[in-house]
Amino acid sequence: MRADALYRLPLLVRHNTLLRLRDPGHLVSYLVMPMVLMLVLGPLHRAALPDGGASQTVLGMLVMFSVLSLSVVGTALLTERTWRTWNRVRATPATVAEMLVAKAVPVFVLLVLQQGLLLLFGSQVVGMPVTGGLAPLLLAVGAWSFALLAIGVALAGFVRSHGELAALCDVGALAVSTLGGAFAPLAMMPSWVRALAPFSPGRWAMTAFGAAVTGDTATTVRAALVLTAVGVVAGTVACVRVGRGLGELRG
Repeated sequence: MRADALYRLPLLVRHNTLLRLRDPGHLVSYLVMPMVLMLVLGPLHRAALPDGGASQTVLGMLVMFSVLSLSVVGTALLTERTWRTWNRVRATPATVAEMLVAKAVPVFVLLVLQQGLLLLFGSQVVGMPVTGGLAPLLLAVGAWSFALLAIGVALAGFVRSHGELAALCDVGALAVSTLGGAFAPLAMMPSWVRALAPFSPGRWAMTAFGAAVTGDTATTVRAALVLTAVGVVAGTVACVRVGRGLGELRG
């Protein structure tokens, strides 16, 4: 049985990779738009925050548009429901875990690539100083991508249409980014926003990235652990929901 799983999983990963590559529109837009906004907002943030304006611009746009990428994650599962092929796949010997891993791997790679390119653009073009090493950055990127992936799959298991997914992702991205300090440092935000900030994954993402680029490894690890815990909880919910079966989408 284990040998069969090792044979099935690469085939499923390859199939889902082809599906993602054939529909790259969202990922391209979520890569180009933050770059444009970094160039536009960079001078404003540097004027308002002389000591950290470039980092605020780059990391804020990275977090906001990576949250918007939840729609890409959710669509990876909704596509199967739209085509009414999900239940057919479930009828095969492949387990729920195998199917979710096969969906997750290509999207995880794309999320890591998106964030890596934005960090590179931010450091080389926008002028964000990076004094930390590569390892903390990889830890922050990996933990944040894992959390986003798990949340996206969990959302896709509950929504009943692409419209519902789009609405949840758009509103969620705005809320998570605002509470995380993506638009402005939390010190400049109202007190009620600062009180709610610890409940936002975006806040821990901003903390992890901010610490990673400055070389604060201990803070990066703590924030990454919180993001990993969020991912584990969301992933567990996703597995339970998907394991019970998914209904057809509404038109």
